[in-house]
Amino acid sequence: MGSPLARYSVTVDDGHLSDLDAVASALRESGMQVERVLGSLGLITGSAPPGARPSLLAVEGVTSVDEQLRYSLPPPDAPVQ
Repeated sequence: MGSPLARYSVTVDDGHLSDLDAVASALRESGMQVERVLGSLGLITGSAPPGARPSLLAVEGVTSVDEQLRYSLPPPDAPVQ
């Protein structure tokens, strides 16, 4: 069984905002499963294998690739650790 996919937020530079769909397509070709394209924010979210960050960052128009971290709190009635 393969490792689970990591969730990423990709920021697109100002010069490529008008062609966000092309950037999303290039991210798909680099192995990302694009979930949302947020045009007004210049942000694309999705999932990719944990080691895919460098290839996603190499896509033309991409400014940053940040892994979305998940946090989990115990229920209020859980014992203190």
